Parts: sequence; C-alpha cells; structure tokens
Amino acid sequence: MPTTQHSAAAERHMQAAHAHEAAAASHTQNDHLGAHEQSRLAQERSREAHEHTEQLVKAAGEKK
Repeated sequence: MPTTQHSAAAERHMQAAHAHEAAAASHTQNDHLGAHEQSRLAQERSREAHEHTEQLVKAAGEKK
C-alpha cells in the first residue's frame, strides 16, 4: 500500500489526538462550551480515522 494512504490515516489520528488535548485544555480553563465543541471535533476525527483505516485494511485484503 502506498505510504501516502498510511500517512493520511495517521494524520487523522493525530488530528483527533490534538482535538482531545484542546478539549482537555478548554475544560481546565472552565470553557465548557469550547471543550464540548473540541470533544465533538475529536470524536468526528476519530471516526474518520477509523473509517479510513478500515478502508485500507479492506483494500489490502482484496489485493491478496
């Protein structure tokens, strides 16, 4: 599988991790609305990362 596909999946995972960290920081600063939005973004990025990874696994299985 091309490295760019793996890089795209890894980038989505990193975006999710960053959003989780931002949500925690917002929560610590008592910005609950901001924390909620960052948590929603983190969940969305995590779902995208998971879906992209599943696509890569499926494509790898089809090539065998």
